Amino acid sequence: MMNMIKEKGIFMRALLILDMQKGFFYNKQFLEQQEIVKRMIAEFKNRGDKIIAFKHIDKIEGSIIEYGTDGSELLDYVEVDSDIVIEKDSPIAFMNTNLDNLLKKNQLDHLFIVGFNTEYCCMFTSIAARDRGYKVTFIEDGTGTVNDMETYEMPNLDIQDFVGSVLNWSNIIEVLYYEEYVEKYEK
Repeated sequence: MMNMIKEKGIFMRALLILDMQKGFFYNKQFLEQQEIVKRMIAEFKNRGDKIIAFKHIDKIEGSIIEYGTDGSELLDYVEVDSDIVIEKDSPIAFMNTNLDNLLKKNQLDHLFIVGFNTEYCCMFTSIAARDRGYKVTFIEDGTGTVNDMETYEMPNLDIQDFVGSVLNWSNIIEVLYYEEYVEKYEK
């Protein structure tokens, strides 16, 4: 069935929301990213597509998303509006989870990636998904990071733009800004 769907150019979609946990929002609200994720949730719900959220299990003491603390909890709207919440302990959402089986069981083969942190879980999951044969659309301005140029000792580094550019240049992962996504997929 999945091969027949792909031959006709029809893809079954899922929105993957990575690690939108409260701790990431303590020092900065990331309002633009939150608005994009909220809109995408509404659009996916309206079409009846799957929404899968991930919660990173971080057992490092003092981490802003340390397991068992308020910071480790998903933002309320992400928790409520997701069809499935999967806990993970790796930057790759496929590692040590049932994600691949879940996607195959539901014949989901086009994944839209949003969430945190751009340069870790979002990027690694996108690459791993593509490596497993999924069509991947990375919504660059629907991702965010608590890290900055000082974290990496790289003056003038724009992490979102850098990761988006690298993935786009790969020519195997579609990278869109939200408005481009709307133009291509919602009209």
